This record gives sequence, structure tokens and C-alpha cells, in this order.
Amino acid sequence: MTGEERRRLLAVARGAQPAEVVFRGGRLVNPFTGEVAPCEVAVACGRVAALGEGLRGERVVELRGRYLCPGLIDAHTHIESSLALPSEVGRAAVAGGVTTLVADPH
Repeated sequence: MTGEERRRLLAVARGAQPAEVVFRGGRLVNPFTGEVAPCEVAVACGRVAALGEGLRGERVVELRGRYLCPGLIDAHTHIESSLALPSEVGRAAVAGGVTTLVADPH
């Protein structure tokens, strides 16, 4: 992350600048607590910059009650040990909420 991106994220988080995109009207899933709550999500520089209500964005995506959930990261996986094709492992991972796999071949 560059210094300019960091400054931009902070400005959006403080409400001093609008985000590129605000997802409004959604329900945020917290995988740590199991809670599901109404929440807006502001995105700037390809990252979540703020959560809350009344966020400003250059573009607003109305979710109409749809769910927002963070993508999970599997930081240590052995695809070859699964005896499945990498594409099959990827499909199974996405179905479980995993959006990133870090493979560690033996």
C-alpha cells in the first residue's frame, strides 16, 4: 500500500472524502461473533475503509437486504494432498466462503 492510498483510506474512514463505492442496505455477517446486522460498507483503494451508517460514496450499490460477508483466507493448504484437481479445490473453497488459498506443496 502506498502512502497516498493510506491517506485516502484514512480520509474516507474519517468521513472527509467519499468512498469510491458504498454498499448500502445490506446485512453484514460477522464470522467471529455470528451476528448479522444492518451495516453500510465503504470501499476505497480496493479495501474496506469504513463500516457504519450514512457513509458517502461516489457510487452507491443498494443491496436491498442482501448479505455481506468477508472472504476468508486459508493461509496453509496442501492442494495435492486432496487428490482433487486444483479447480475442484477452488470450487469447494469458494462454497465455504474462502476467497484466497495459499498453497504449500510438499
